[in-house]
Amino acid sequence: MSVPTTLKQLETIYWIANLGTFERAALKLNTTQSAISKRIQELEMAVGAELFDRSLRGARLTEKGEYLVGIAEEMLALHARIGDIRDGGAAPVRKIRFGVTELTAMTWLPRMVSLLREHYPNVTLEPEVDMSRDLYEGLLDGSIDLIIIPETFSAPEVTALPLAQVRNDWMARPGLVDRGDAPGGVLRLADLAQYPILSQGGRSGSGLYFNKWMRNQGIVFPRQISSDSMTALLSLTIAGLGVSYMPSDCFRPLVAEGKLEIVAAEPTLPTVPYVAMYRNDRPSAIAESVARLAMSACDFTSQFQK
Repeated sequence: MSVPTTLKQLETIYWIANLGTFERAALKLNTTQSAISKRIQELEMAVGAELFDRSLRGARLTEKGEYLVGIAEEMLALHARIGDIRDGGAAPVRKIRFGVTELTAMTWLPRMVSLLREHYPNVTLEPEVDMSRDLYEGLLDGSIDLIIIPETFSAPEVTALPLAQVRNDWMARPGLVDRGDAPGGVLRLADLAQYPILSQGGRSGSGLYFNKWMRNQGIVFPRQISSDSMTALLSLTIAGLGVSYMPSDCFRPLVAEGKLEIVAAEPTLPTVPYVAMYRNDRPSAIAESVARLAMSACDFTSQFQK
């Protein structure tokens, strides 16, 4: 006698796969963890196979479990379309949840959105602008499908597709930094220590990248003002509060307008690698396609590109 498979069971394995744990799935489905476990046991009886590898910690799917998650996603999508017929609407087939940091938002995000609309006209776009660490955590917990951040995090289940190397320069309000007798006007990093350093904080990918680089250089700045917001740091730099590192090409117009000047220092700042990241352990071919669209759209050299 065959054991029936229910939509609730498929919904349960789908959310465990997307949220990573039985506990998060229980919260999402407004039920108990024991109810979630029972549904999975019943589903395993129905398909005659183990869906989770219980020799490992966490909710790690078996090969058959991963295959079933793909089926569950299709079934839930079909169920949603049936509900749409009942409600008389015409909902999009799917959605793309993607996250970017401030720099992408103020440069090539408009172009990215245009490309996505062109390639996926029936897809709902759900963009999110946030700090790198928060976006990465969202990618891991399944609330975001793809993120574009500096390459400061890594995990075996995450694919990172290289997009660009972003150059940064030290910048300050014109006249703030005294170059003195520095050869060719090029200062040492230690010379900048007499000024407050405006730096990005621990949730910023660029901040993490440069803080690690400065530690490796053996440089400690005694006076630092930290903010996770690049826009806030830019305003403080223009106001003359201190010296900061900023993306060179993006803010070159402010140098041309006389609001900022580039402060040459040795050793020069390293370029920051930006990547498109998506999960490789979940059935979502669209994430890889969006990552490749990001490669064609990526351009950090000027603001608000169409």
